[in-house]
Amino acid sequence: MRKLFFSLALLAVLPLRLWAWGVEGHRAVGRIAEHHLTEKARRQVATLLGTQTLTLVSTQPDEMLSLPEYKPTAPWHYINTPLGLAHDQYVAAIKAQPEANAYNTLLTKIKEMKNPALTQAQRAEALIFVVHIVGDVHQPLHTGRAEDRGGNDIKLTYRGKETNLHSLWDSGLLDYQGLTYTELAAEYNDVPTPLIKTWQAAAPADWLFESYTLATKLYAEAEQNSSPDFRYYPAHAEIVKQRIQQAGIRLAGVLNEAFK
Repeated sequence: MRKLFFSLALLAVLPLRLWAWGVEGHRAVGRIAEHHLTEKARRQVATLLGTQTLTLVSTQPDEMLSLPEYKPTAPWHYINTPLGLAHDQYVAAIKAQPEANAYNTLLTKIKEMKNPALTQAQRAEALIFVVHIVGDVHQPLHTGRAEDRGGNDIKLTYRGKETNLHSLWDSGLLDYQGLTYTELAAEYNDVPTPLIKTWQAAAPADWLFESYTLATKLYAEAEQNSSPDFRYYPAHAEIVKQRIQQAGIRLAGVLNEAFK
């Protein structure tokens, strides 16, 4: 377990492009989930993580990529498919992929997290990856095309600065708000109960299809305008808010179900 909880000083030396939703976004997802756990789930999370919290461990899989033994986990953070697939085609395509990806790894880690035959350290590591991957798959470009590496190769100039489509959605739009993860979570935490039930009823494959549909829209916009200005954030603010809300609410739903 010790190698999972290394110093947050690593944040300073890791490339920003690794951080889906940025540090603030991932931690906002973890914080929202904490607010929506059942008491049973809260106790089980505490048993597995000790002094750590969902908020803090939400970024650790990205931090772990700096360690040689975790470099093979990089494909666990995303899934690539061609554009233009209808819902059933998309679900069939992601289920048919034999290589490790965000979808099949998430399902595997949920099973491991629940498995009492595994050690506490193994279950804790599985939980940490569940927290992180749920956040990742709600970022639209983590379901993008392989040929442009999920938008990493689509160059943009945003508010006068060079960036790319993936980075803009990983952290650029959240940075524009200038809020801490605690402020983001507080602002995004209020979700009506009927909507919580609807979001939690959706299957993980549907979460990915939602992101895939949004990614298709974002690709088209980038083709039409490679230099978005200050109007880009307000035009997409509700999408950012909803995807982080959905990630937090659904993460809580996964944990509540796993530990009931």
